[in-house]
Amino acid sequence: MSSHREAPEISKDPVADGTDTYAFVSPDKPGYVTLIANFIPLQPPDGGPNFYEFGDDVAYDIKVANGGKGKADIVYRFQFQTRIRNPKTFLYNTGPIASINDPNWNRPQFYSVTRIEGGHSKVLGTNLTCPPVNVGKRSTPNYATLANQAVHTLGNRKVFAGQRADAFHVDLGSIFDLGALRPFNHLHLISMPDTTGVNGLQAFNVHTIALQVPISDLSRKGDIPKNVMDPSSVIGVWATASRQKSRVWDAKRGCYVSHGPWEQVSRLGNPLFNEVLVPMAEKDRWNHLEPSADSAFAKYVDKPELQGLLPVLYPGVFPNLKAYTKPRADLNAILLTGIPSGVVPGFQNYTGPVESDMLRLNLAVPPSKKPDNGGLVAGDAAGFPNGRRIDDDVVTIELRAIAGATIPLVDPSYTPDGAASAITDGTSNSNAALLGSFPYLGLPGGGYQTVPGTTKAS
Repeated sequence: MSSHREAPEISKDPVADGTDTYAFVSPDKPGYVTLIANFIPLQPPDGGPNFYEFGDDVAYDIKVANGGKGKADIVYRFQFQTRIRNPKTFLYNTGPIASINDPNWNRPQFYSVTRIEGGHSKVLGTNLTCPPVNVGKRSTPNYATLANQAVHTLGNRKVFAGQRADAFHVDLGSIFDLGALRPFNHLHLISMPDTTGVNGLQAFNVHTIALQVPISDLSRKGDIPKNVMDPSSVIGVWATASRQKSRVWDAKRGCYVSHGPWEQVSRLGNPLFNEVLVPMAEKDRWNHLEPSADSAFAKYVDKPELQGLLPVLYPGVFPNLKAYTKPRADLNAILLTGIPSGVVPGFQNYTGPVESDMLRLNLAVPPSKKPDNGGLVAGDAAGFPNGRRIDDDVVTIELRAIAGATIPLVDPSYTPDGAASAITDGTSNSNAALLGSFPYLGLPGGGYQTVPGTTKAS
């Protein structure tokens, strides 16, 4: 749901479909920032014989804005190449894969990383190896070792590209059934007994591009900002996928061949923005635009459709929200401009007046010693919407924000409904446990080990 199949056209092109973007100061390496972009949603682990992989014809970008204009000042581009070692077999692997260079792996993927700034490109690495997917106990008997071999050091940067367990969690089956939240079923217009939330992404994998770079690689002044209130300490982050303008089937080669300039087909900054706020008829257009053009979508933030639906779907539960008719300046700040100084004591992540959907990360805020997955609204300034950590409960945070919990930040005359601070879909990450170091996301579920609805990496 964060951006899993969020628009009609990109839902038909999962290889280019971005699912989640993360940006945070690395908790185990505070002088560095970790940027993560996930693609290819809802992968069941038992996906053979043609297992999931990055697209050779897709340019995957992680973009950083540090100039306050909602446009990319720095781009890290990842491009992939797939090779077939044995063209005479249908098998993904012809025996156990003991290392990422094992000849038993018949379809390895390699990639390059290029850093683009100010119109100048610098290739940081080429022929970098992805790990195989987690096929099962026989084919990938020591998957953790394979995954570790795919963490590459490029000078003072680290990169990883490959399959991981999806850490995003949401009750897809309930929330798209007329906005139902299982823990509050009895309050819904169509009442049912309350139950715990069901994580619709449990046991699914994604393909992850992860990059860890020095803070000075991203900051406006090329330094490590120390002053939280200094505007130059804030960056904006989003991820995109692009395809070339034309794609033609080449019968002789037995594959599609792409031509022409790159055209953006997917983007993702803040979770749930295109998913929940943008109307269906405009979702594909949104995916094609740069964040600097998002003023065209500000009306959907200032008066979100879900705000009007909540009092209808939950009669009598949100009377104050129902009566509130002012533009949602709180949501506009959280999602489109960043939070200016004076709203949250001792904090800001304001990037200027250009309305643009980006994760905004204040580089001067250190990692939390006691992380709270409720993020900034729970008193943890290192969490969403200050960037986004993998474990931040963004569904709950954004549900509560839309329900009115954050309105008093900009309009002290408003009193939130009691339910605004309690609303949740009732889920948590029930996939593989997160790691304490790069690339942080858990190991992907294995095809042999995983029973549908459960997950197991080894």
